Amino acid sequence: MKTLKILLVMALMIGAFNSAEAQRVVKVYPRHGTVVTTVHKPKIYKFHGLKYRFAAGVWYKPFGRKYVVCAAPAGLRINVLPRGHRVVYVRGKRYYKYRGVYYKKRRSGFKVVIV
Repeated sequence: MKTLKILLVMALMIGAFNSAEAQRVVKVYPRHGTVVTTVHKPKIYKFHGLKYRFAAGVWYKPFGRKYVVCAAPAGLRINVLPRGHRVVYVRGKRYYKYRGVYYKKRRSGFKVVIV
């Protein structure tokens, strides 16, 4: 009986450790329209007279002295795709997708497109 109790306690402890290790990290991104005062280590892209910033998977555009979270501007060209992008096919055409933004391969990089 005592051995059974020890085995039961050990099984419960192993189950608790395994469930603690199985937890996932969930990233929460700000909603479009959220205003922030600073953007940490952004890549800056000039497009139609505005300096858009891209940092940690989020696009920002200037809003006075602050920045507002926005959609990626369609037509903008970038040299390198964001880390974590996926290859997708829409109506037989190859696109690259990252966080709901579609990119099309061009000779000199990639272009943000609406699909």
